[in-house]
Amino acid sequence: MEKKVLQTYLYDFYGELLNEHQRAVYEDFVCNDLSLGEIAEERGISRQGVHDLIRRCDKLLLGYEEKLHLLERFQRIKEKIEQIRRLTLAGDADEAEAARDAIRQLSSEILEEL
Repeated sequence: MEKKVLQTYLYDFYGELLNEHQRAVYEDFVCNDLSLGEIAEERGISRQGVHDLIRRCDKLLLGYEEKLHLLERFQRIKEKIEQIRRLTLAGDADEAEAARDAIRQLSSEILEEL
């Protein structure tokens, strides 16, 4: 997964666990796509300070994911839902019956994960 996409997902899942300053700076960098220099100027801190804060936040958020696995579980459920969507496009009657069985299995797996 691309780093910026991973950062966005991690922020979505765990951003509320950052303190207010960390959250504001990280959101500016990840979600608002501001440069380190722009954030530094806006916040009145050094560019290096912004860089260090982003790295610390990355480490914190990855640590939360390693312990809680919310993003990993979300990705697994998302993939199963995409499989279900593809199965709903079954053409003939034989394919439809097999698709229904597969959908039942996938939905049971999703419910077990929740």
